Amino acid sequence: MSEVKAGVTPASLNGLLATVGVLVHSLRKEKGLTLAQLAETAGLSPAIVSQIERGKANPSFTTLAQLAHGLEIPVGRFFMGHDEPSSPVVRAAARRNLKGVTRESVGEAIHELLTPDRSGLLEAQWIVSPPGHNTSSAPFQHGGEEFGLVISGMIDIYLDGERHVLEAGDSITYASTVPHWYVNPYDESCVAVWVSTPPDR
Repeated sequence: MSEVKAGVTPASLNGLLATVGVLVHSLRKEKGLTLAQLAETAGLSPAIVSQIERGKANPSFTTLAQLAHGLEIPVGRFFMGHDEPSSPVVRAAARRNLKGVTRESVGEAIHELLTPDRSGLLEAQWIVSPPGHNTSSAPFQHGGEEFGLVISGMIDIYLDGERHVLEAGDSITYASTVPHWYVNPYDESCVAVWVSTPPDR
């Protein structure tokens, strides 16, 4: 991938690089690896891994082989299905389970991807927060905007320390730049749909 072959346009190359980047990011998240951990396992610098994930680097085959080793996948997976559009439908039984997205928290929540991938302008997740779930030890703060809708149960959402109690049918919208965290002090799990833009790449 370090050289552009005849007949390969800059647009198609950029599309391939973006596809590889999304795949690397998704697999790293699924395995619960940080950028630094993947870089160490693959024998690469965190900076180059970050650039690849963002589609900003044109990695050589050797670099891709190192990434494949770090992700424990065949290197050929990077080149499969680039020109095949993914289905817009995500079946309930086929949702991708996202690991490592809750960071340091009490009571691990289940996060499942509702969008086909993270290459679009938004990301939707199906989140099940069990009783005792608490992310206050590591508040989230990043660019973008979030929208949440509680399907069942209850959840406390803290925005810069201000508590908002959400029950079934309630929704909330906020800027992700505001420090925020989630607590379920109730006796039943909370099921919610969460939409964020841009996706967590």
